[in-house]
Formats: sequence, C-alpha cells, structure tokens
Amino acid sequence: MSRQRIVFGVFLALLLLAIEGCGKATQKTLGTMPGAEAHNILSVRAGTTPPQVSVTGVMIEKCPVAGCWFRLRDSTGVIKVTTKSAGFVVVEVPLETRVTVAGRVINEEQAGEIVIEAIGLRY
Repeated sequence: MSRQRIVFGVFLALLLLAIEGCGKATQKTLGTMPGAEAHNILSVRAGTTPPQVSVTGVMIEKCPVAGCWFRLRDSTGVIKVTTKSAGFVVVEVPLETRVTVAGRVINEEQAGEIVIEAIGLRY
C-alpha cells in the first residue's frame, strides 16, 4: 500500500509539472506599457481616439535594416508604427507576431499618414 502511494505521488507531481509547462509562454515587453485604453486601427485613423492609445494586431512588415518601424494590421485596417523615439527596435520580433503597441497618435504630414509613435510593445 505504501508503494502505491509513492508511485501515485510521483505520478501526480509529474502530471502537475507537465500541466504547468503547457501554460502560456511569458510575454516580452519593449519600452514601457502604460494602461492606455485599447482601440482599433479604424478608430485611430478616424481621429476618434485620445492621443495615447493601445492597439493589438499582427506585425505584417517591418524596417528591413534597423527595425525602427513596422506595419500593424488588425481586423479594421493597417497602420504604421515608429519606434525611433522609443529606444527600442523590432529586429528580433518575427513577422506575423501578435503584438500590442502603446503610443501616441501623430499625423506625419510629410508622408500624409496617421502613425503611432510607440512608447512600448508587448509580444
């Protein structure tokens, strides 16, 4: 009887370790991620958001040289995100990665487009 309890205890411990190992992988954060309200790209482009936003989507393109910008796509559209002033780059973040970016909405008048100037990124 005692041997059965030991075997059962070892089995239970291994099972718990296996379940714990199957949990969600830890997320990485670049920069700072303040508690900005989540928005979609359509509302950012429409100008109906506050200056500080958080947007979640998939990184579909990035600067091939320095990783200083990327394009983010959600179900409502695509937007350019710059990381130049944030102090981080996205060279190590693979394309098609789901990311959440926090930053400031700016109008890049020279390029004629609305851009998010990132302060933080979580993936």
